[in-house]
Amino acid sequence: MSRTLILGGALSALVVLAALVSFVWTPFEHTAMNIPTKLQTPNGTHWFGTDHFGRDMFSMIMVGARTSIAVAFVAVGIGIGLGVPLGLWAAARQGGWVDEVIMRGNDLIFAFPSLVIAILITAIFGASAINAIIAIGIFNIPVFARVTRGGALPIWAREFILAARVAGKGAGRISYEHVLPNIANLLIVQATIQFSLGILAEAALSYVGLGAQPPTPSWGRMLADAQTLVSIAPHMALVPGFAIILTVLGLNLLGDGLRDALDPKLRVARV
Repeated sequence: MSRTLILGGALSALVVLAALVSFVWTPFEHTAMNIPTKLQTPNGTHWFGTDHFGRDMFSMIMVGARTSIAVAFVAVGIGIGLGVPLGLWAAARQGGWVDEVIMRGNDLIFAFPSLVIAILITAIFGASAINAIIAIGIFNIPVFARVTRGGALPIWAREFILAARVAGKGAGRISYEHVLPNIANLLIVQATIQFSLGILAEAALSYVGLGAQPPTPSWGRMLADAQTLVSIAPHMALVPGFAIILTVLGLNLLGDGLRDALDPKLRVARV
């Protein structure tokens, strides 16, 4: 097992553990305001300091991890649930009108970044974490569709696919019984990458007020609250900033480690 995989897994597990523990315990109530203790720097009582309302930032980081993971996880699930079948369908109909429609539809979605999609959705339905999930999830669909199609096309040229056709299997059955298992490693690695991008997207949307709404803690919202207080309370920006950096770094390292572990060619190269 590579050190990259171990380090990425450890950082990712730490964030997930903090999110899970926050369901049953935090050092302080994350919404409890205590004005006399506001803007305290990290100390023995408040490990990450307090914000401008006197709220404990360590508790807010723990609950914020829960928010970020939930948004990114569901958004990636949307991308996989819709993008993978579309990619498989396009690969099975390579060169036909179905392939062309799906790929041009992907190009259309790619023309609008998740932030723009979120603005459109928010203008109609209002700002919320659910709308942020929808926006990020929509952007993930063409990503997984392209990765799936790109990985599936070489598989369709293999001899065992021809044998499956001769045996009377249809395109849909071949896609799920033979093609999908052979590209699962690509999808797993891509999922970890999109998960890290989902964390960043959620933070960005919350920063501009389009993600999770108060009093639900969000790392992006914490950064937005800190922007006018950086000179007198830099810890308010550093704490959520480092949380985002470590989480994204851990997920990217995890993705690199999984890619190396799941790709036979890379395993042979290391040997």
